Amino acid sequence: MTTVFPAKRPLYDEDHELLRDTVRAFVDKHAAPHAERWKAEGKVDRELFREAARAGILGFSIPEEYGGGGITDYRFNAVIGEEFSRNPVSDGLACVALSNDIVVPYFTDLTDDEQKARWLPGIAAGELVVAIAMTEPGTGSDLAGISTTAVRDGDDYVVDGSKAFISNGQNADLVVTAVRTGPDRHGGLSLLVIEADRAGFSRGRNLEKIGLHAQDTSELFFQGVRVPAANLLGEEGAGFPGLMRNLPQERISIAANAVASSEGVLERTLDYVKQRTAFGKPIGSFQNTRFELAEMVTAVRVSRSYIDDLLARHSRGELSAVDAAAAKFWTTEQYVDIVGRCLQLHGGYGYMLEYRIAHDYLDSRISTIYGGTTEIMKEIVGRDLGL
Repeated sequence: MTTVFPAKRPLYDEDHELLRDTVRAFVDKHAAPHAERWKAEGKVDRELFREAARAGILGFSIPEEYGGGGITDYRFNAVIGEEFSRNPVSDGLACVALSNDIVVPYFTDLTDDEQKARWLPGIAAGELVVAIAMTEPGTGSDLAGISTTAVRDGDDYVVDGSKAFISNGQNADLVVTAVRTGPDRHGGLSLLVIEADRAGFSRGRNLEKIGLHAQDTSELFFQGVRVPAANLLGEEGAGFPGLMRNLPQERISIAANAVASSEGVLERTLDYVKQRTAFGKPIGSFQNTRFELAEMVTAVRVSRSYIDDLLARHSRGELSAVDAAAAKFWTTEQYVDIVGRCLQLHGGYGYMLEYRIAHDYLDSRISTIYGGTTEIMKEIVGRDLGL
């Protein structure tokens, strides 16, 4: 494949690049052979999580005493996300990146010692699949509008309500669930870990999406689910700051993956325009094609430099929520734009599902929505400007 983006970057050292080789080998062996079946079935095999754990690419930040890597350097997570995103079978791998970047931090950072001992070994081994349930049918990005209730009853909470658009929802064993324990819009939210085998918990259908067909996305229902108070993360009423705490990492993860996805799309498109001929010569030799690709490659190189700086900041604990929001909307909007322009360069073949660019087109669209819509991200940045 044509390579037009730096193979080595100042952000990473030798250990990070060694992990990159490991991730590529993992994808070739454990994901690529199953990609089409996963798309058809709407979810990956649970064995993927166990294999990821054996390969050392699941649960990086989980302390060694619980079976994890004990590594808090986020750059290792970024390497995994980049390689997953750049690969043509990326939609089947999103579940592992989701676990590492978005859900595992709730189990490592908000749990007490008893909870760590109870849950982390299984997560680190890939035996317990995790998910986070925030979004509800009527709330979307308005987390303070959550209405799923958890009412204290002795040593338990009784949970009633529903969640929507939950990634890993079909496979999850442990669901970090945002619940309402009080009337205050922010101070009345709490986080409960709900085991999927509890009475009253049920999974709805695996939602049919226009893209990311191998990533299961589910409705979850709670009808009088009794959950031990020992499953509460932090204190009652501390759910909103708990959710806000990890959003910058979630958003920089989405941003970094959007840049890597853009790079993969452009490299595959460059190969295509060199091989595809029209009027007796490769379409890559036409001025319009050269200009289009020159613009796109340059734009993504600029974004790569921007994101690498933010990843370095995040690894030092210096990434702000505003910076993460800006990066998220900028890179995902760019990703959607680049995929559309690359599809155009494929002509009619770009509209055919047998070509990867058609799947890229479908898969990319969600990136400007999940993790906070572009409009919400702009609102965060705009408010920081004093507007």
